[in-house]
Amino acid sequence: MSAHGHFIDMRSDTVTKPTPGMLKAMCEAEVGDDVLGDDPTVQRLQERVAALLGKEAGLYVPSGTMSNQLAVKAQTSPGDQVVLEDGAHIYRYEAGAPAVLSGVQLTCVEAPGGWLGWERVSGALNGDNVHCAPPSLVCLENTHNRAGGRIIPQDLVAEVGAQAHLRGLRVHLDGARLWHAHVAGGLSLAELAAPVDTVSVCFSKGLGAPVGSVLVGDRASLARAYRFRKMLGGGMRQSGLLAAACLYALDHNLARLADDHARAAAIAAGFSHPRLSVNHPVDTNIVIIDVTGQAAEAALVAHLAGQGILALAFGPGRVRLVPNLENRDEDIPRVIAALDGFAA
Repeated sequence: MSAHGHFIDMRSDTVTKPTPGMLKAMCEAEVGDDVLGDDPTVQRLQERVAALLGKEAGLYVPSGTMSNQLAVKAQTSPGDQVVLEDGAHIYRYEAGAPAVLSGVQLTCVEAPGGWLGWERVSGALNGDNVHCAPPSLVCLENTHNRAGGRIIPQDLVAEVGAQAHLRGLRVHLDGARLWHAHVAGGLSLAELAAPVDTVSVCFSKGLGAPVGSVLVGDRASLARAYRFRKMLGGGMRQSGLLAAACLYALDHNLARLADDHARAAAIAAGFSHPRLSVNHPVDTNIVIIDVTGQAAEAALVAHLAGQGILALAFGPGRVRLVPNLENRDEDIPRVIAALDGFAA
């Protein structure tokens, strides 16, 4: 409890804690040994997510990073070229894993708003030249974290998928926050996933589960990913305890993402400080605030913390706020007032 009331934690949508209903579902979960393939709750989760996204199979893993990296490893060979957007999570925030785990060469393409279309992809693909890494995989991200939770237009996703497949390339979608694109944009999860081969979706972000992501795709790719999951230590034995939280989240926390979107939009529209601005459309639940001045992002984070509001510095001159399951409607005026009260 801060001097201003309860703490408002908007550093990320990963800070949520299981609700009493979710904890009850976890305690009552039927479990087995998932590494041996007989945890019924994990099986239900994998089958349900694969069906929701219109894919043949699913694989439950500890994290979104592991899910993305299994997708890369299962669809490439060492020395291949992988094309993705310059701000992509796979490139920026996964500790150099594609190079270490898969031995691939990343080609990063700048695309405003994270909207990576085929024209930019095709311009980055290596030709059939013995001197160059052969391209095998394109990676997209929807919604796009570093671009402020932007929803990637589906026509761009469809074009990349169709053109990549014509050239014998695979396409992976980092859909950690694809749930938000579904709720905000109205397309079904299966429609959003249709143009690509594999998709990673996360349960420990906006959906409020404590652990886990699911990778979905065709059975052959998922069989390879299953083997690599074991190689990387991702087999969790009685992980139905965790999968039960994800199933609960699908039942109870998916539609309510619209509340997070509304709160983010209210924050973005509500403050009027001359040194602060939001330079991106707020499509979903992420607000990235630009702040002018040397080391101003640290100063703004410290100011907000003094008001009982936790935010995240997101690069030079940038601070990120992410409304989430822990927040309330009455928190928003406090956040707006704190932003307006930032000292010059």
